[in-house]
Amino acid sequence: MSAVSDLIKSIVDKNDVVLFMKGTPNFPQCGFSGQLVQILGYMDVNYEHVNCLENDEIRQGIKDFSSWPTIPQLYVKGEFIGGCDITREMFQSGELAQLLASKGIDCKQPTKA
Repeated sequence: MSAVSDLIKSIVDKNDVVLFMKGTPNFPQCGFSGQLVQILGYMDVNYEHVNCLENDEIRQGIKDFSSWPTIPQLYVKGEFIGGCDITREMFQSGELAQLLASKGIDCKQPTKA
């Protein structure tokens, strides 16, 4: 593995929830990153973020690390969950809350209608 892969692996391993995104939670630099920030915020999930725009090596390295071509990317307990579309679908179906709870991560559970 390369140095950037080692760095990404250490970030993913030492944080329960990590969002590799464009921008920051307070100032997302793309709509997809913004949607994931909103979802995680709505669910009250504590997470680490990595601004991929600040480091070209991480920006490319995360795509190689996950074999996923786009950013944002969400990781939970070391597992790649997906990008914006997958995470949004999981959120809407309640699957994301179930996954977080099953991994022992505090989050606001959706209310049943």
